[in-house]
Amino acid sequence: MEYPANFIHDIIERDIASGMKERIHTRFPPEPNGYLHIGSAKAVRINSEAAKRYGGLFNLRYDDTNPAREEDEYVNSIYEDVKWLTGEEPSGGVFFGSDYFDKCHEFAVGLIKDGKAYVCDLSGEEMREYRGTLTEAGRESPYRDRSVEENLALFERMKNGEFPDGHCTLRAKIDMASPNMNMRDPAIYRIVHTPHHRQGNKWCIYPLYDYAHPIQDALEGVTHSCCSIEFENHRPLYDWVVENIGFDPPPRQYEFARLNVTYTVMSKRYLRELVETGLVDGWDDPRMPTVCGLRRRGYTPSAINDFLDRAGYSKALSMVDIAVLEHCMREELNAAAPRRIAVTEPLPVTVTNFPEGKTEFFSLPNNPNAPETGTRSLPFTRRLYIERSDFSDNPPPKFHRLKPGAEVRLMGAYIIRCDEVVRDADGNVVELLCSADIETGNGNPADGRKVKGTVHWLSADDCADGTVMMYDRLFTAENVLEQVTDDDYGEFLNKESVRRIDGVKLEKSLLSARKGERFQFVRNGYFCLDSKHGDASGHGVWNSIVSLKSSFKPPPD
Repeated sequence: MEYPANFIHDIIERDIASGMKERIHTRFPPEPNGYLHIGSAKAVRINSEAAKRYGGLFNLRYDDTNPAREEDEYVNSIYEDVKWLTGEEPSGGVFFGSDYFDKCHEFAVGLIKDGKAYVCDLSGEEMREYRGTLTEAGRESPYRDRSVEENLALFERMKNGEFPDGHCTLRAKIDMASPNMNMRDPAIYRIVHTPHHRQGNKWCIYPLYDYAHPIQDALEGVTHSCCSIEFENHRPLYDWVVENIGFDPPPRQYEFARLNVTYTVMSKRYLRELVETGLVDGWDDPRMPTVCGLRRRGYTPSAINDFLDRAGYSKALSMVDIAVLEHCMREELNAAAPRRIAVTEPLPVTVTNFPEGKTEFFSLPNNPNAPETGTRSLPFTRRLYIERSDFSDNPPPKFHRLKPGAEVRLMGAYIIRCDEVVRDADGNVVELLCSADIETGNGNPADGRKVKGTVHWLSADDCADGTVMMYDRLFTAENVLEQVTDDDYGEFLNKESVRRIDGVKLEKSLLSARKGERFQFVRNGYFCLDSKHGDASGHGVWNSIVSLKSSFKPPPD
């Protein structure tokens, strides 16, 4: 798949043309406090593909500067997701922000010595008050003019654990009157007496992201630090840090628009709440927009990347229809997925004129769009299953499936006529007695007989059992960001977003399917064997990926 050019590439090509000597180097810096979602996949693709396009390097670097929220579970999941999305190890290596804690501390001491940082005793609430507003300048902290010696001594005491959480911070001394509020003496170190997932109890002071991130980029040789648009107002602080520490050449930050998708949400806070309250089956629930959820659902990296490319890469905010993602997956599966038969709501059919104990085999294509994939044999016996929805004894107009006295073709096999409907004591249809048009030929559509309806089927004597999970959109609100608040969050959850169907009848060949393997269940949609609960050797659980058809119309080329 060819990655489309975008404004990031224009920037890189401009830099190369102006004589840039450094090798192009990008990075993806996720915080390990949750699982990656499809919005994260956009950042992975932009950074990894830019490096690949220009023969550069791409780093995965964990932003683990907040020990209270980070876990090894998230570290491991992010690593697997990035490898899965890109198809390879990060070419520049895997790093942790905590790898640079010693250097961050060293540079902070240097800033204090240069009179560019100071220890401030204002509380968090007081700092917000002193910060000012968008229309009013901030006020200088009463601790701003402490001497270098006093600041060094206090910072050392902070590092040694002599103060409780929140007692003081180290702040950069910039400009309390700056129109950019991020430049109004931002905190660059805070006290957190919490063990770190990698550093243990070595530190009780931790650098804040806006200070640590540019240092990490510079130390790794990152040339183009591409991040989402909410960091645009943080760029002056990024530049201030690398300039005042003295990195040469400095890394440069560039921003792109976040990915927003209809009927879902990209907030880790909301996603974590869904998991912790048990509203979904973990971070990898197939309804979740997480990368692991999409993988479990049956999506492929190529379809996700195709979707990202179609959504585009720019600085303009937009909302992308989730139907575009579904279309990309459907388009790929239509071309590649093997066809198999699953009868989701089986209705027994007895072919009364087919001999008891006899088995006949009919050949069906593995994929009509790929003749080279060949055919498979499907056993035909006296007892069959068809979909209950493919029969009606009170059919609506233009119902071209099975009804009393009418004929349909069994896909790839005989034409049958419904002769009798068997009901239970409550009047429910429990079986159909049908006769097959055996004399006119072997059932191949080339036998000359034509009927309007064709239905799929399976031998009741030679099939497997399984469960199908039908998934729909998690939210009923199209624009979750604008329509949903914390107070009415639950009202917009789609109560019909998952439906479990037990007692599904499957082709026996599906018993050899591998977890995650994808198929088209003819006339039903695309499915994959669940990677978490699927058991191909016995009772398989199959996740719906996408339906066969959609109302989405891709724009013309």
